[in-house]
Amino acid sequence: MDQTQAIQKQFGAVAAGYAVSMVHVGGPDLDEMVAAAGPRAAGRVLDVGCGAGHTALAFAAGAAEVVALDLTEAMLDQARRLAGERGLANVAFRRGDAAELPFADGSFDVVTSRLCAHHYARPAESACEAARVLAPGGVYLLVDSVAPEDAALDTFMNTYELLRDPSHVRDHRVSEWTAMFRAAGLAPDTLGNWPLATDFDDWVGRMRTADVAVAALRALFDDATEEARKEFAIRDDYAFVIPAALLRGVKPEGR
Repeated sequence: MDQTQAIQKQFGAVAAGYAVSMVHVGGPDLDEMVAAAGPRAAGRVLDVGCGAGHTALAFAAGAAEVVALDLTEAMLDQARRLAGERGLANVAFRRGDAAELPFADGSFDVVTSRLCAHHYARPAESACEAARVLAPGGVYLLVDSVAPEDAALDTFMNTYELLRDPSHVRDHRVSEWTAMFRAAGLAPDTLGNWPLATDFDDWVGRMRTADVAVAALRALFDDATEEARKEFAIRDDYAFVIPAALLRGVKPEGR
């Protein structure tokens, strides 16, 4: 099974849960993402890895057109349903891969990716593809969980992510995303950081994590170092926080 198949298997079964997940429905990161697009948000927007469609629909309120793209048809079905319920007729839905976008060069004013890039098998290529389909002066906005710069804390975070979700690839560090943006020809900056408060039971339940993996996660948290407990605010009931950031990459004019 390749990464595409792993994502489709994992998320096809849990798509309905993401339609009502409060972490995905909204929050300060989504509000800041829409604001960060500036006047270009009124143009043509591509939401990559749209999931149940919350980001695409947030942008659709002010955009001329939004294209919502995802690898998993069940997620696209949820997004279509939510768009219909809200009466949004300016959203189109496509199945596709972030590293091989099926769109022409310079065809979007804004490209977004929210809470999904840790599943990208080829993250550097996804940044290059975002840059390619952006018009000159266009904006790539990425919100995702991000690993601490400290190597031990990075390892701890990616361990718990992979135990919970076998389709997880990597929570990258902000410094890694910044380097990928630059290599893609985008001028990068970090616009915000958020600790996403996470209820353990909801977190594993939404992904239908296997019982053996849930037990391993509890053991991992029980044995966490003081540094990890502080970084991720791990509580006795296993509630914790996931660090996330909003990064912006601007495509230079004339390119």
